[in-house]
Amino acid sequence: MQQRLRFTLTFGALMAVGPFAINMYLPSLPTLQRTFNASPAQVQLTLAVYFIGLAIGQMPYGTLADRWGRRPPMLLGMIIFTVASIGCALADSILALAGWRFLQALGGCSVMVVVRAIVRDLFSPTEGAKVFSTLLLVTGIAPIAGPLVGGWVLVSLGWQAIFWSLTLYGVASVLTIWLAFPETRKSAPHTRKAHAPLLSQLIILMRDRVFVGNALAGGLSQTTMFAYIAGSPYVFIEYFGVAPESYGWLFGINAFGLIASTQINRALLSRLGLERVLMITSTVAAVAGMALLVVALFGIGGLTGVMLPLFVCVSTIGFVFPNTSAAALVNHPERAGLASGVLGTMQFALAAVASVLVGMMQAQSPVPLATIICAVTLSALLVRHLILPREPSLKKRRN
Repeated sequence: MQQRLRFTLTFGALMAVGPFAINMYLPSLPTLQRTFNASPAQVQLTLAVYFIGLAIGQMPYGTLADRWGRRPPMLLGMIIFTVASIGCALADSILALAGWRFLQALGGCSVMVVVRAIVRDLFSPTEGAKVFSTLLLVTGIAPIAGPLVGGWVLVSLGWQAIFWSLTLYGVASVLTIWLAFPETRKSAPHTRKAHAPLLSQLIILMRDRVFVGNALAGGLSQTTMFAYIAGSPYVFIEYFGVAPESYGWLFGINAFGLIASTQINRALLSRLGLERVLMITSTVAAVAGMALLVVALFGIGGLTGVMLPLFVCVSTIGFVFPNTSAAALVNHPERAGLASGVLGTMQFALAAVASVLVGMMQAQSPVPLATIICAVTLSALLVRHLILPREPSLKKRRN
């Protein structure tokens, strides 16, 4: 129990690097627009390229994790993240900032990939889902603390200080991995399967309906959060007139819902089972998504009217994401790193598309944000009905 707690705290803190890099600078988006005399779409680009970097970087790290073990890819990635954070702080144009943000994401995504593979190394599907829920409890601090800290740093020290803070976080992460990280890959790194052709391994993954269905459903669910991340600064600050330093509190309310749902998920898994929890919560998310679109289109209830269904949509991620992550990896112990990388690539490719769409649709109104969230929650529910087998083979074994 004590070892699992230490594992959760250590790796949860490492996984929070990515969310902090996303959420901490959100209150500064309108400021960056004015500082660099940029359009809203150009400022949104600094967020979209981060998602693109997260999508592109995950498969290579997954392959490296299968071939060389879990530790080296994480060290490499976090060194890249740290250097890129320095570049962000020193950027003198919006395009330079976007370029460094892309590199920052290429480094930061290493932790996301490898930690998912580690959970697959150590835990069964149901236990893995519970571990993912606990990890989300730790990483869920980032969506609450990130905008709050970012808003305070922005007002007190300026937007550059946000990225200097992320630089320090990167340095601390490198030291943690170097000094305290155990190698969890049980087989030798140079196994025959680890060196099997990448294309053949990808084909195996894409033929597994359990993997594809859960990866898509989880990715679409997580896209709700990233559409919210991309659109909420303009909706709350520009449209509803919320002060930048107060924006973090509104953002934190939804993040609290996400954290609470991860812990409720742990209890429901023992009572209802993984698949039933997923079906119920996916349905709730779709209904809330439709309600959000109606509220946004007709202007019902102002800020409160938008916040209520948005709270439900974001909270359901705490059920869907950990469970789909565990279910997607269950049939692939020998290629857990690659499977984790493909899983992340699919998820953040969807997130990048959502972020770009929010920017293109002029996110100053709640309607674009609501439209995208409604679309992805309904799509996630359809995936569960159309792609996933009725009784997926979630094997009750560790390997």
